[in-house]
Amino acid sequence: MNTYESLLRHVLWPAYESGLRRRDTPAYVRRYAQDQWLSPEAIQALQFERLKRLLDWCYREVPYYRRRWDAEGIEPGDIRNLDDYARLPLLTKADIRANADDLKARSLKGTLAYKATGGSTGEPLRYGYTRESNDRRVAVMWRGYGWAGSRMGRRTLFLWGGAVGQPSRSHQIKDRMYNAVFARKVLDSFRMSESNMADYADAIDAYRPKVIVGYVGPLVRLAEWLLANGRQVARPESVIGAAEAMHPFQREIIERAFGAPAFNTYGCREVMLIASECEHREGLHVNADHLVVETLDAGGKPTRTGSGEVALTDLFNYGMPFVRYVNGDMATHATSECACGRGLPMLASVDGRKLDAIRTPAGNILPGEFFPHMLKDVPGLARFQLVQRSLERLDLSIVRGHDFEETSLDYIRREVAKVLGDSAELHCHFVDDIPLTRSGKLRVTVSELAS
Repeated sequence: MNTYESLLRHVLWPAYESGLRRRDTPAYVRRYAQDQWLSPEAIQALQFERLKRLLDWCYREVPYYRRRWDAEGIEPGDIRNLDDYARLPLLTKADIRANADDLKARSLKGTLAYKATGGSTGEPLRYGYTRESNDRRVAVMWRGYGWAGSRMGRRTLFLWGGAVGQPSRSHQIKDRMYNAVFARKVLDSFRMSESNMADYADAIDAYRPKVIVGYVGPLVRLAEWLLANGRQVARPESVIGAAEAMHPFQREIIERAFGAPAFNTYGCREVMLIASECEHREGLHVNADHLVVETLDAGGKPTRTGSGEVALTDLFNYGMPFVRYVNGDMATHATSECACGRGLPMLASVDGRKLDAIRTPAGNILPGEFFPHMLKDVPGLARFQLVQRSLERLDLSIVRGHDFEETSLDYIRREVAKVLGDSAELHCHFVDDIPLTRSGKLRVTVSELAS
C-alpha cells in the first residue's frame, strides 16, 4: 500500500465519513474485514441472529409481511432455523410493484432514499433503502473488491455505463472531485464502437491503472479488439468484471488481452455486492454476514445442488425490507471450501438470468451457463449469442474468427443434440457483430419465450 492509499484509507476518508458526514461506513469496513475470518459456523450463527432481528422487525413494522405471514400461519417465533425460514413466502418484483407502500416500515417511511433498477423486462423497479443499509453496502463492496486488489485510493480505471441525460454542472464537478480523491478514471462503455476502440486503449495507456473494473460485455469487446489488432496496453495488476456473469471463455479472453488475472463478482442494484472472488478464484464468496442468499429448485425449494433461482434477503435494510426476494438470477452453490480460510460460504458459479434459461419441449431447463461452457472450446468462435424464440427452435448467431472451420459447426450441432435430442432444431447464422444491450451488457443466451 503506497503512502497516498494509506493516508486516504486511514486518515482522510474516515475523517470525511465519520466527522463531516456523520456516517458509520469506516466502522462497518473494519467490522466486515474482521468477520470474514470467522469460522463458517460462527458466520452462520451471526447471520441467523441478524435474520431473526430483521424478521421480528418486519412483523411489527411492515404491513405487507404481517399480512402475508399471518395468512400462512407463520410468526417470527416459529423461525428457529433456515429450514423454518424457507417456509416464508417468496417476494417477487410483481409483489413489490403491487405493494410498494405496504413494504415500507411505518416508522422509517419519511427517512428513506430511493433507487430504481434498470428493468431488464421493460419494467423498472423502484425501491427504498436506509442510510445504514447503504453505508454497509459500500463497506461490503470495499471488502469484496479489495480481494481483487481494488483498494481505496489505488489507481483504478472503470469501463462503466455513463450517465443518462446531461448531468448538472455541480454534479459533474462533484464527480470529478470524487474520482480525483479516490484515484479513479471512468470511461463510458455506452459509447464504445468498433471505430473508437483505439481511443479506449489509448486512455488505458495514458492513465496506467493498477486495476481495471468494467462491465463484462465491454471488457470482452475491448479484449477481443486488442487481441485481433495485436495491441498491448499498460498492464494492470487485476481486472474485475461486474454487472453480469463472467463465463470461463470470457475470462480467458480478458486475461490474454490485458495480461492480468480477471476476477468475477456478482451483485444486483437492489442489494449491491452479493458475492466476489478472492485471490484463489475458486468460486465467489457470499457476503453471508450481510445477506441471506438461497438457490431454489424448480419447485421453489432451497437446493444445494445444481443451478437454482437466487433468493435474497438484505439483513440491514429495515426501511423497505426484501425478504426472500427472487431477483431473476440463477446460481450454483459450491460444494467445497476455499483455500483462503475465509468462513464465508461460496457460489461455484453465477449462471445468468432465469429469464435466459433455455427450455426444451420435454420440460427440461438448461441454465444460461450451458452454452458458454459448451462453446468455450470451439476454435475460431469470436463471439456468439443463442436466442430461443419457440420451444422447438434455437438460433445461434456466430461471429467467426480466422480459425473457424466447418468441423466447428459439426461439433456444436453434435453437442447440442446430446442434450436436446431431436426435440428442438438448432439454426446457425454467421453475423459480423452482436450488439450490446442498451445497458451495456452482452447477453450470450436470450429466451424470448413467455415466462
